[in-house]
Amino acid sequence: MSKDRRYSFEFFPTKTDAGHEKLLATARQLAGYNPDFFSCTYGAGGSTRDRTVNTVLQLESEVKVPAAPHLSCVGDSKDDLRGLLQQYQAAGIKRIVALRGDLPSGMGMASGELRYANDLVSFIREETGSHFHIEVAAYPEMHPQARNFEEDLVNFVRKANAGADSAITQYFFNADSYFYFVERVQKMGVNIPIVPGIMPITNYSKLARFSDACGAEIPRWIRKQLEAYGDDSASIQAFGEQVISDMCERLLQGGAPGLHFYTLNQADPSLAIWNNLQLPR
Repeated sequence: MSKDRRYSFEFFPTKTDAGHEKLLATARQLAGYNPDFFSCTYGAGGSTRDRTVNTVLQLESEVKVPAAPHLSCVGDSKDDLRGLLQQYQAAGIKRIVALRGDLPSGMGMASGELRYANDLVSFIREETGSHFHIEVAAYPEMHPQARNFEEDLVNFVRKANAGADSAITQYFFNADSYFYFVERVQKMGVNIPIVPGIMPITNYSKLARFSDACGAEIPRWIRKQLEAYGDDSASIQAFGEQVISDMCERLLQGGAPGLHFYTLNQADPSLAIWNNLQLPR
């Protein structure tokens, strides 16, 4: 889309045919904005493997936007991963989001032959060379399972040095946390693009639940304002749109190399921010 910046949207595979049709309709709407790629998540322990593969192949072949499947190593053998990589290569997929992955409920520790995301990045490079552009995850406010921030920075550097091309962050609501993270890893010798992950605000209770689970901090002033709106969904959406648009503008002005929108399979919340920012189509 842009020589200087890239813009992308993320989906999650659905469990029903109706949900899948809605996802494709959303993707077709967003395709009109000429994004650089769509990504598609991969359930805990590979629980959505087949649905992820099918969704990715449809986005690539039918919606005609480059698709980037998430790939995680928790719960998958090297043979499983090798098979997926071969399938994606054969389909012309050029980008992978490489993650350790979440542990399925009830699984006390990681299973599978690869334990960490840097192991997965190395494996993809060993198997496929430079075929895939590899994205990894970044956590400006620290991964929720990391012991401390310094250790998390080292983990990110390890992923980058294993062969990652760029990174997408967990969503956040404090631009300073992003800028500080980028500054720290650059001082540690990492200069790959780190693209902010953007979560539109549309529903306070869902947002609070997501954020508590993934370690994303909702600043007190935002939390209190959202709480004050109660069940007034129109006010929540209007306030959320303004807050996120303002943050994105600051991120782009501060040098962020693009934006990655967590759509939750909806087009309008992300497009409202896109249009406020007057991003190119």
